[in-house]
Amino acid sequence: MLDSVQQENGNGVDLIYVHDPMCSWCWAFRPQLDRILQSLPDNIRVVRLLGGLAPDSNEPMPETMRQHLQEVWRTIAHAVPGTRFNFDFWQDCIPRRSTYPACRAVIAARNQGIEWDEKMVRAIQQAYYLEARNPSEEQTLIEIAKTIGLDDRRFSQDLGSTQTQGTLLDEITLSRNLGISGFPSLMLKQGNRLSRIPVDYTGHLSTVEAIKSTLSIN
Repeated sequence: MLDSVQQENGNGVDLIYVHDPMCSWCWAFRPQLDRILQSLPDNIRVVRLLGGLAPDSNEPMPETMRQHLQEVWRTIAHAVPGTRFNFDFWQDCIPRRSTYPACRAVIAARNQGIEWDEKMVRAIQQAYYLEARNPSEEQTLIEIAKTIGLDDRRFSQDLGSTQTQGTLLDEITLSRNLGISGFPSLMLKQGNRLSRIPVDYTGHLSTVEAIKSTLSIN
């Protein structure tokens, strides 16, 4: 992913998507993101960057944070029609404020082919938000990897490797250097020019038009 951002795309353009697989707003944005990507001109390359929402922690999530996040889920469900959450998660699991394991899982999946990046993100989101499973737990991530058809032995090794952690930290640093502080975020890269693209959770056309407008201006 870093190489994709740093390398020139010929006469093309990069759409950089910065996200975290356990970001609830990223989950809400998923349907529109799918439509946006289907509507992009052929010369636009999509680059996915992991922003890293919450670092590693083995501590149970404090009750105040649990209540806050449940309220965020309710807010999203009300603001973005069709976005579903399984609140059984808060009773069935021991939540931790830790999304780095899920981010590393995306990198470990990506190691087996770039196409597994998006597939792993989708599987983590479905496990977390619909199936009330905990992607902060490595065993859950390994089970997800096996379910979607990855080589689970290789995945498990990559998940805990220092190289995977280094890649994650590099992507987090790059996203911050791009000025990204919230997820999901979209940026358009044309040569050395970077443009922020607005995110619309209830329709994709405004975002597609913003991309086209930015291209015509630049």
